[in-house]
Amino acid sequence: QPLLVESGGGLVQPGGSLTLSCAAPGFTASGFTLDVYTMSWFRQAPGKEREAVSCIRGEDIVTNYADSVKGRFTISRDNAKNTVYLQMNRLKPENRAGYNCATRFRRCSSKVADMNEWGKGTLVTVST
Repeated sequence: QPLLVESGGGLVQPGGSLTLSCAAPGFTASGFTLDVYTMSWFRQAPGKEREAVSCIRGEDIVTNYADSVKGRFTISRDNAKNTVYLQMNRLKPENRAGYNCATRFRRCSSKVADMNEWGKGTLVTVST
């Protein structure tokens, strides 16, 4: 099974909301939980490089957000379900992108190269 699987993407109008989920069936199948892992969300819009959106640490619930999403996006996790979420509010057309979850050990990082595992992503489209 894949380690990470994103879901929840789709089409939403500007100003609308979506909640993305990142399940970890591979971790679950292997007998692991995500409580010791830092989980991150990245996105890549057409013509742009992949960028960090948010992360939440495994050892606690300390979070980080890109400046562009502060106050609009909220990351959370349910370790018992091996799932991390990204609640996205007041979405803008420029938020259209493929969103991927990723994991690493310990603290947050905004660097793609620091991630250990990636999901395949889910597409978010913001349009009228």
